[in-house]
Amino acid sequence: MLVLALDTATPAVTAGVVELTDTGIVQRSVHVTHDARKHAELLMPGVLTACADAGVALRDLHAVVTGTGPGPFTGLRVGMVTAAALGDALGIGVHGVCTHDAIAADARGEALLVVTDARRREVYWAAYDADGRRVDGPHVTAPADVVGHAAVRAAGGSAAVSGLPVVGPESPSPAGLVTVAADALRAGVVPGPLEPLYLRRPDAVEPGARKRVTGSSAPAGTTAPAPTASPVGERSA
Repeated sequence: MLVLALDTATPAVTAGVVELTDTGIVQRSVHVTHDARKHAELLMPGVLTACADAGVALRDLHAVVTGTGPGPFTGLRVGMVTAAALGDALGIGVHGVCTHDAIAADARGEALLVVTDARRREVYWAAYDADGRRVDGPHVTAPADVVGHAAVRAAGGSAAVSGLPVVGPESPSPAGLVTVAADALRAGVVPGPLEPLYLRRPDAVEPGARKRVTGSSAPAGTTAPAPTASPVGERSA
């Protein structure tokens, strides 16, 4: 089975082709570009390069796996929307996996803390046991909140803030992404809708009801000011 793996939850724009067999995972190609502000411009060229390096065409793919974060909204949605569009165009399933789980899959071996940049002076983090199983998180907090965690190592692009020994990788590999989804892929599970792990509330909020403006009575012996122009669509009292 040939699987296209994508992730844009970190500053790394990652694409690669992975061959999944009944017994193993072989990373056929990987293309990574680091630019936190150009996910949309870099991802699809990276996908085409990864396919060319693997010697396959898009129509040869059997499934897509994409990281679902946690990650900043703008970058994360580029990868997920691209994955969904490719899956729809090619008629293949799209599996979403936690980006931190994929990083942990590449770094398993001891208790691990995965930490990535959340901007706004915060980090995303999740804790894993020696087998790569997530035991806490993911969360978004201030860096100070992850210092002194029970893990013995840290990985991810902001791992240094943990105060633990830092190991790689800083971002998920295509093989790591597919490792997380491997059981579902081998079992032929039909994936559900992609659900991004934004963790934060959106900045934009629905406006509340418009306040009614009423005039006040003028003091005795004075003349009330003339009414101002009413907003469009409303009539003055």
